[in-house]
Amino acid sequence: MTQVDTNVLKKAEASATIAKDMITQAIEQSASNQTLCEEALKQASNEISQAQTMVKQVQSSFQAAAQAQQQTK
Repeated sequence: MTQVDTNVLKKAEASATIAKDMITQAIEQSASNQTLCEEALKQASNEISQAQTMVKQVQSSFQAAAQAQQQTK
């Protein structure tokens, strides 16, 4: 059975939390400061991309372990 890399998942969770905060900031700034709104959305997008990459890493490790297990049968 594959060991889950919880450190990677915790980092992904942190990135998702930062993205949520940036989206909230963008909503709050949308009427008063469009530049800050745009920057917050860019940051949110970057954080979401990082979180997605980290989740895919963990998924890939599961897939690799499953393939290796099938080859040994």
